Amino acid sequence: MAKNSGSLKSTIAVSLTNYLDAGAIVAGASGLTLWQNYLGLSEVHLGWLNFISANCLGAAIGAIIGGFLADKYGRKFIFTYNLLVYMLGVLLIMFSMNFPMLLCGFLVTGISVGVGVPASWTYISESSEINNRGRNICISQMSWGVGPMCILLFGMLFAPGGYLFGWVEAVAHLFGGADMLQEAVNAFSSRIVFFTLFVVAFIAWNLQRRLQESSEFTAQKDSAEKTGLMENIKVLFSNKIAVRTVIFLATIYLTWNLVASVMGFFQPHIYETAGGVSNETANWMNCIQWAIIVGITFIVSKLIDKTSHKAIYTFGLLVAIAAWLVIVTIGVNGMVGLWLFAILWGIQGGTSPQIFYALWGSELFPAKFRAGAQGLMFFIVRGLSAVWGLIFTYIYGENGEGFTIAAFCMIALLTISLIVGFIGVPNTRCRALEDITKERYGDNY
Repeated sequence: MAKNSGSLKSTIAVSLTNYLDAGAIVAGASGLTLWQNYLGLSEVHLGWLNFISANCLGAAIGAIIGGFLADKYGRKFIFTYNLLVYMLGVLLIMFSMNFPMLLCGFLVTGISVGVGVPASWTYISESSEINNRGRNICISQMSWGVGPMCILLFGMLFAPGGYLFGWVEAVAHLFGGADMLQEAVNAFSSRIVFFTLFVVAFIAWNLQRRLQESSEFTAQKDSAEKTGLMENIKVLFSNKIAVRTVIFLATIYLTWNLVASVMGFFQPHIYETAGGVSNETANWMNCIQWAIIVGITFIVSKLIDKTSHKAIYTFGLLVAIAAWLVIVTIGVNGMVGLWLFAILWGIQGGTSPQIFYALWGSELFPAKFRAGAQGLMFFIVRGLSAVWGLIFTYIYGENGEGFTIAAFCMIALLTISLIVGFIGVPNTRCRALEDITKERYGDNY
């Protein structure tokens, strides 16, 4: 099936979903201490925010729904309506006055993120040329890095002590009166950061709802009987190859994401508590780290369709393990250890298993349940990440006293991802999706 030579344009439009995914996680993370001080939240409260957010359970719920909806009604169906839900969630966060309202906003935003991710990765692969599929997935991943980088920059500009905090104070007093408590004023910097996500979501919604439906989905839909959600789930689980593929991909992604999800949400907070740096310094370090991720991902985008996937995958996991070895050797009580960890974690982020999960997840399943399979895996991964996020807060402690123990747990998880991925790397580079499907599933799919 011929692919549209303009796949780069549609890739950029769809990749804004990744910007909004990572942006929602980091927007919450960068202002976590501000919300904590404003609402008087404990570490357990912060764990619950992570538990139901775009980082974990919210996205998990959305993914399993969105994946199968994308297979039943089309990828364009998701693009037409989903970001309206995202904007609603962001508005709830922006106007939060108490913990339940903030929690609800994080949940709604997270569900929307989950709904959009399987459809986005599927659409990118189905609309790509065979020699550019890896590149386009990397572009999507770059958007996942640009989002946090921009959000952190906004966070630093608007944060207490930032260059634009005077403007934030003026806006806060305009809405809350001249006698607002300082903690409430400070929280307005996070509200404004979330407003930038609302603007990007509105732009993305207008771009994505104009996209044409995936040609692979259209062809599959025209040739197959109409099935419901439960029928698609049964088809997925009745195929042994598909089940084995779900186990493989879920394993490599889960073991890495258990680490990455914690860092995505808690990293600035960890730098402040375990590292002892200010909120502004923590956000600067995190911003530079995301810039490294974007730069490395750009390099990988030039190589991934020409170079061994096993080599890139292995390199990334080895660097990730090295980053956490810094924690258990040098530690993060000094700037040398903090910066070394930040740089190494940034390098691994540009070659992370998420790139290969997104790529292989769309290559190793037939169009009939391609998005649904990804949604199922995303549900498993982010759901378990939600549980792990709660456990992590207890291991970590109120002031980071358990961070070294947590680091050993992270090393073990990353080692599993390395070993399983190294053994199971599939032979899909620069091959047509139809050929891969025929080889793995025969002519019936």
